[in-house]
Amino acid sequence: MPILADNRTIIYGSNWTVANLLTIIRIFITPAFVVAFFNEDYVIALTLFVVAGVTDGLDGLLARGLKQKSRLGAMIDPLADKFLLLTTFVCLGIQGWISFWVIVIVISRDIIIIGGLFVLHILGVNVKNKISPTIDSKLNTLFQIILLLAAMTGYTFNISGFIGLATNLTYVVGFLTIFSGIRYVLLGFSFMQAKNNEEG
Repeated sequence: MPILADNRTIIYGSNWTVANLLTIIRIFITPAFVVAFFNEDYVIALTLFVVAGVTDGLDGLLARGLKQKSRLGAMIDPLADKFLLLTTFVCLGIQGWISFWVIVIVISRDIIIIGGLFVLHILGVNVKNKISPTIDSKLNTLFQIILLLAAMTGYTFNISGFIGLATNLTYVVGFLTIFSGIRYVLLGFSFMQAKNNEEG
């Protein structure tokens, strides 16, 4: 359970929580999804993707409701999400269920953001408490999930409506990915400028 050290600082407790256990389970679901998908067990793959999504929602609720927030959870939860989403994008792209260009955009955005965070760290910019997911970034993640679900459902059960929906969502995801990526890049430059002003 977190302990209030003062009015602003929270010291988190044990990392061994139910919420973190669900996150770890989600990490292991991802390779199981890959095996099922390339074995053409598409129903199982879709089920695993949905189960992973449910665990993602549950671990967040439990972390807040049971006051089980932890430093480990704060690190591995977003990594588990990215691991699952990027892996699913690649799998569906290889299968031809999603256009390759949007996969390149999605992966490139994350590489640029990670690279930017590394550069800011090297420059001595502390972004730990400055960066939080923006509304457009959250929308981007939501539409990515809907796109993946629509594509898998459409091709698994041969439902043309879902396949058409996935095709249209590809452009929405492409736009949101680029837009949110630019927002993060501009935010990174603003941190660098603020750092230079402090040193100047």
